[in-house]
Amino acid sequence: MRRGTVGEPEPVDLIHLTNADGDRCIVRVTGRYQPGTLTGHDTLRADVLVSTSFLDARLELYLFQRDLSAWEHELEGLVPGGNAGIGSGRGLELGIRLNEDQSVCVTVHDPDRLSTFVWIQPQDDWIQDHRARLDRLRQVWPSEVIETAPMVYEWSPDRRN
Repeated sequence: MRRGTVGEPEPVDLIHLTNADGDRCIVRVTGRYQPGTLTGHDTLRADVLVSTSFLDARLELYLFQRDLSAWEHELEGLVPGGNAGIGSGRGLELGIRLNEDQSVCVTVHDPDRLSTFVWIQPQDDWIQDHRARLDRLRQVWPSEVIETAPMVYEWSPDRRN
């Protein structure tokens, strides 16, 4: 795992799905992509960690603020038979399908390296837990850049120094 620079927050798990069999899918946000650079500051680096009896993988994912908003929206409306996901349309994609029995099928597709799915029976309160994880992530790495016009950026007045 990458270590951040001095003063950088500890990693935060945005997604943390595990079951009693040891299967897991974790999306661990490790820091900002380009801290201090307007166009890359709010982009977050993450490791996707997938483990099963036949697989142990670590893949990179970059998250935009719009990914976090979409994840929040999809979690709010997730019902049995429904889907939620992150990274759609660019590189690694992670999808979650909630089944009728409350298990989840996690699909990981990295066009350059891996496509797999993992069936996980998470704890009953996993959706509420993941809402709290998203809130924690936004506290640790808040959005600090605003787009004032198409492709024109500036620092938010609320930016931490």
